[in-house]
Amino acid sequence: MNKRSVIIYLTVIGVLLLGALGWYAASFLERTPASAKFDGTRALADVQTQVAFGPRIPQTEGHAKVEEWMRSELEAAGWTVEVQSSQQMGHPVENLVAKRGDAPPQIILGAHYDSRIYADHDPDPNLRTQPMPGANDGASGVAVLLELARTLPDDIPSTWLAFFDAEDNGNIPGWDWLLGSRAFVEQNPVRPRAVIVVDMIGDSDLNIYMEQNSNVALSDEIWQTAANLGYSAAFIPQVKYSMLDDHTPFLQAGIPAVDIIDFDYPYFLTTRDTPDKVSAQSLKIVGDTLWAWVTQQK
Repeated sequence: MNKRSVIIYLTVIGVLLLGALGWYAASFLERTPASAKFDGTRALADVQTQVAFGPRIPQTEGHAKVEEWMRSELEAAGWTVEVQSSQQMGHPVENLVAKRGDAPPQIILGAHYDSRIYADHDPDPNLRTQPMPGANDGASGVAVLLELARTLPDDIPSTWLAFFDAEDNGNIPGWDWLLGSRAFVEQNPVRPRAVIVVDMIGDSDLNIYMEQNSNVALSDEIWQTAANLGYSAAFIPQVKYSMLDDHTPFLQAGIPAVDIIDFDYPYFLTTRDTPDKVSAQSLKIVGDTLWAWVTQQK
């Protein structure tokens, strides 16, 4: 074989190898979901979308729009969505429950999707009868659950994503807190080994302390998972607050539950709870922690 023939031979072999590598890479990418990791920027866009619908007060246009949008996003991510309708204190309550398969849940991840009727803690008295935008208080938790719906792998223990209605209107005549999660516990006689509720977790200055009423062993697991990811500055392993939140009805039913909440939020129940106060990085910290914890379960 002369020199020219050797060059042609090697060139052909190189082209074939490059083609094979290209085919393998394309095949690998096709088999690997583009959304394999939690995307904080996409979650922040979900916060912005929810607030753009307007107030998500039960029986309003914004509430109906966000419900339909959540359902569409969940179904696009491969989840089956069930709307569980009931009445609490004379108010219609619509919880959305997303499932993959028919097995009873071992894990429930929850957040409320409604927003408060009045921004009654606003520093301006003239604004206290205005509806609350609910970017952090409501939309942030929903955004984390939606992004988990897109990115959690299939081979995890049976998990339900619960979007609770009518959580946010306590201390308003004719209402109370937690109407949606109470209805959920009444309607679903399931005994998951863990319930994790996320609420107000998008604050750009994220400080999540352990909640006093939450299951201690489960809290320790989650906070240790955050520490392993390098997030111990945000997940602070100290008890600070005792919260009445959507984890409460589960605890009352004897189900291990944890509330992940940053209650040191200066815009709580004000008209200033807007998307510019929410951080993609904070959403990612919480999302990464839950993603890692869920995927470690057997």
